[in-house]
Amino acid sequence: MITVTDTAKNKIVELRQQEGKDDNHNIRVSVEGGGCSGLMYDLNFDPEVKEKDEVFEDKGIKILVDRKSLLYLLGTTLDFSDGLNGKGFQFINPNASRTCGCGESFAV
Repeated sequence: MITVTDTAKNKIVELRQQEGKDDNHNIRVSVEGGGCSGLMYDLNFDPEVKEKDEVFEDKGIKILVDRKSLLYLLGTTLDFSDGLNGKGFQFINPNASRTCGCGESFAV
């Protein structure tokens, strides 16, 4: 399962409105090769649920994850920070053995 914090939920709703997207635009979270630690997170809006997607819902936010990425993301919490130490979505991933300083890439 993937969860979202209240702060992340509020930012997702805000961004969805700013971009003129309706509630059918879900959050797609995936993992791709790259970044300083070997794997990178990808996060975007997607209105299409694909056949091999796993769908989670937390706090009214639907999260789409392809099966390959799910192996790396199980138990992850999506958060958002706009503090002095950085601004943006953050992944709290219990599967990551290390992360880079920017928090956008990780290794298992």
